[in-house]
Parts: sequence; structure tokens; C-alpha cells
Amino acid sequence: MLTIFVVSDASGETAERLARAALTQFGDVAVKLVRHGEVRTPDQVCAVVREASGGDCIILHTLVSDELRRLILAESRLHGVDSLDAIGPMLDRIATHLKITPQEKPGLFKQLIEARSREIDAVAFAFHHDDGQNAAELDGAEVVLVGVSRTMKTPTMLYLAYRGWFAANVPIVLGMTLPPALSLVPWQRVFCLLMNASQLRELRRARAGGEGIPAEPYTSLEHLRRELFHCRQLCRDHRWRSIDVTGKSVEEVSREIIALLPKEEPKGIPAD
Repeated sequence: MLTIFVVSDASGETAERLARAALTQFGDVAVKLVRHGEVRTPDQVCAVVREASGGDCIILHTLVSDELRRLILAESRLHGVDSLDAIGPMLDRIATHLKITPQEKPGLFKQLIEARSREIDAVAFAFHHDDGQNAAELDGAEVVLVGVSRTMKTPTMLYLAYRGWFAANVPIVLGMTLPPALSLVPWQRVFCLLMNASQLRELRRARAGGEGIPAEPYTSLEHLRRELFHCRQLCRDHRWRSIDVTGKSVEEVSREIIALLPKEEPKGIPAD
């Protein structure tokens, strides 16, 4: 019976799918698939070739290392094993056209898929937890932004989400109690966004005019100062870090937040 050894420096899932796709063209045939993943050393390569020698076997490999591809070819010839390089020719052809040497880092495709999947989940999480929604689920957030109205909470939250961070935001409103779940979020994850009262007043005036919101007390400078003072008190009481967003872009604010997060935090897609 034919045995196909699927060899990869990552999980081997891609190479196995390729092998199974090819086998569908031969109907119901008896073929055994043996997958060897995480093959990243010369000793591992030699061991696989020895295992495949002496029988009716094919080695199908997707090794990104040029050194290991050359070795598996040489060992296969030495032991009389039929081997097929499923990725090397493509890497060489692309490198020729782009005039760039491939990175030869194992598992990059899987990392990309996982990063994209995480990014999609993070964006869905952000929309589900915008402006204090579903606050009982804040324990699932890696970053929680708090602050008064118009302090860039939502755009900053979405910027972080599109880079793979599970972020939420909770508004701070004078006279309103914060959601109980917020007190259970580790203080290192909570960031209070603050802004110069004058700039904040201009942003609120623009919103009030566009959305028909009563100007008082929403745009009152005295009211704004009391709101911001209340935020600073909450930061002191809860040990939250504060970020002054006055005159800053969403990108700048997000980078400050990421830099302050604990090192053990799950990392999203790095900000560019």
C-alpha cells in the first residue's frame, strides 16, 4: 500500500490538504497518510526519510528552509525515496520576480490566519461592548477605556480592535453609577481618556449642533471641568492610568495604551 509522508516545519495541515485533494482524483484507493509536523532540524529530516525508506512511499514536504529542502532531497536520493517539494519551487519563482529573499520562517501562514481570525473576533467584541453595552461581560476585555463624552473612546477602541485587541469602553457620567463589573477588571487594563476642557467643549458644541442635543449643561465649561475632575478622582481611587488625548490622533493614543499594558497581556496585531 502506498504511504504518503506529509512533512512540514509547521503543523502540516496545508500539505495534508494538498495530498488529500490530489488523492480525490484517483477514486477510492488505499493510501495511508502519515503527517510529521514541526520538522525543523536536520536530525528530524533524516529520521523521516529513514522511516519512509524500504517501502512504497512518497514524501510530500512544505519546508520553508532552503537548507532543509536541500537536505531532504539529498537524503531521499540516498535512500531511494520519492520526495516532492510542494513549496520550494513557488518560493523560488516568487523570489525571482520580487527580487526578495523569502524569510524562511516556519508557521507564518498559520500565524496570519490566527491573527486575522482574532482581529475579526476583536472587532465583533468591540461593537458588542461600545458605550457601556453588555458591561457584565467586561471580564473578557483586554483593554477598557473610560471617560466622559467626546474623549475619543469609541474610535480608539475600534483602532485597537482592528489590531486584534479585545477592547471595550464605558462612559463616565456625573451622577451615574459605574457598572459593577468594571471594578472587577484589573486596574492595569483600564485607561481613562482625558482632554483639555476647551477642546472638549468645541467637540461637544459640534455634536450638539449636529444631533440636536441641548447645549446646557452638555457644553458648559463649568460642567465639563467638574466632569473631568470627577474622572481624575476615579483614576486615583481605582489606580487607573489616564491618557491625555488633547491634540492627539487615535493612533498616538493607541500606541500609548499598548505601551502601558502589562507585558504578560495577550498581544494583538502590533500597531504600525
